[in-house]
Amino acid sequence: MKIERDIIQTFKKWKDDPERKPVLLHGARQIGKTWIIEEFGKECFEYSVHFDFDRQPELKSAFQKSKEPERIIKELSLYCEDPITAGKTLIIFDEIQECEEALNSLKYFCEDAPQYHIIAAGSLLGVAVKQRRMAVPVGKVQMMRMYPLTFKEFLRASDRKTYDYIDSLEEIGHLPEIILNKLLTEYRRYQVCGGMPEVASVLLDNGGIRAVEDRLQGILDLYELDFSRYAEPKEIPRIHAIWHSLPTQLSKENRKFIFKVVQPGARSKDYEDALMWLEEAGMIYRIFNISKPGMPLSAYMETNAFKVYSCDCGLLRRLAHIPATVIIDPIANYSEFKGAMAENVVLQSLLPLLDGQLPCYWTSKAKAEVEFVIQWDEDIIPVEVKAEGNISGNSLSEYNKKYEPRVRIRFSSLNLQFNQGLLSCPSSMAGWIDKWMRILK
Repeated sequence: MKIERDIIQTFKKWKDDPERKPVLLHGARQIGKTWIIEEFGKECFEYSVHFDFDRQPELKSAFQKSKEPERIIKELSLYCEDPITAGKTLIIFDEIQECEEALNSLKYFCEDAPQYHIIAAGSLLGVAVKQRRMAVPVGKVQMMRMYPLTFKEFLRASDRKTYDYIDSLEEIGHLPEIILNKLLTEYRRYQVCGGMPEVASVLLDNGGIRAVEDRLQGILDLYELDFSRYAEPKEIPRIHAIWHSLPTQLSKENRKFIFKVVQPGARSKDYEDALMWLEEAGMIYRIFNISKPGMPLSAYMETNAFKVYSCDCGLLRRLAHIPATVIIDPIANYSEFKGAMAENVVLQSLLPLLDGQLPCYWTSKAKAEVEFVIQWDEDIIPVEVKAEGNISGNSLSEYNKKYEPRVRIRFSSLNLQFNQGLLSCPSSMAGWIDKWMRILK
C-alpha cells in the first residue's frame, strides 16, 4: 500500500523557495528516504534523475574532475535518459556518503547554480561523515530530518474517514465513542507494526502477523550488520550491548538509563561513543533530565541523567520479544513495558512537530517525574504519558504547583478535553498537538 508522508509538504515548500539550498536528508535506515524523494520527483517535476554512488561508483569521476556545477551536470547527463533541466528536473544524489567530492559539490551548487533542485541522502549519513571525517558544507545545504512513519500518517492510510474527522476538528471537546474506539483499534495495530513503511504496508495490506514479524526481524538483522560495517571494531560489542539493553532499560519503573544494566561494572566514559553512534545512526533518541523548566531547555540539561528510546515502537516491540497478540489484547498486562511503549509512541508523534528539538524530562527529588517537557514557541509545556486510562499519580500536579505552566498535557486513553490549563488528549492524537496548541493560543 502506498502511504502518504507528511514530509512531502516540506519538500514542496522547499521547491518553491527562491532562496533554497540543496537538501541533505538524514534519518534512520529503512524509513523510506529514497522512496519519498522519488515520489516527490514524480509528483512535482517533469523529470527526475537518480544517481546512486553505491551502485554506480563510476559516477565519482564526474566530481573528481571538476568542481564546476555545469561541467558536473554535463557529465552526469551521460548516465541518465531524462534531461537535466534547471527548474524541471529533480536531481537525486543517493548514498552520497560514498562520494565525499559529491558531498562537497553541494556547496558549489548552492553558490554557483542554485537554479537546480538537488536532494541528497544516504545510509547512516551522520555515522559515515563522522567516521571518515568528511566535511559537510555547513550553511550551504538545508538539513532535513526524516522520521519513521507516525501514527497520524498510518491512520490516514488505514482509516481515512476517522483521520479526516480528527483533522477537521476546530475545537477541543469530547469525541464520539465510535471515533475513540476506532482510534484505539488502529493505535494498537500501529504499535504492532511500528513506523517502518515496508512493515506498515504489509500490515495494511493484510499480509498477516508472521509477515510483519519477519519484516521487523529483517530490519533488526540489517541494523546488526550495520554495526559491523560502519562502527569501529572496539565499539561493536558496546553498540550491540546498548541496543539490546533498551527493553530492560525501559522496563524499569525509573526509566533513567543505567550503564550497569548494559554490562556489570560498565562506566559511562567507556560507552559514550557507542551511545553517540546509535544517535548518529538515528536508531535511538536520548532524552535528558532538566533541573528546571527554563528557556532554552538545553541550558538546564543534566547530561549525566537521561533516558533512551528506540527510533521505532515496532522495532522496540520485536527487540523485546513482545508478541503482537499482547499489544492487541485490551486486557493484556505487560507491566512496566506497557508504559514504555506508550511513551515511545508519543515521542514518535511529537518529534516531527518539534523542528528537530528533542524533548527533555523533569524529576523532583526522585518523588515525581514528568515524562517529557517540550518547548513550544514561548511556552515550556510538561507532557505526562499514561498507558491506559489510569491517571493516578501526582507528578504533573507537583510540576504545576511548582512552576504554574500556562498549559500542561496528559496523554492517555481518555477522551479529549481542556480544563483549567490541562489538555487531556488521547495518545493516538499526539500527532495533532500543533492543532491543539493553535486553538489554545
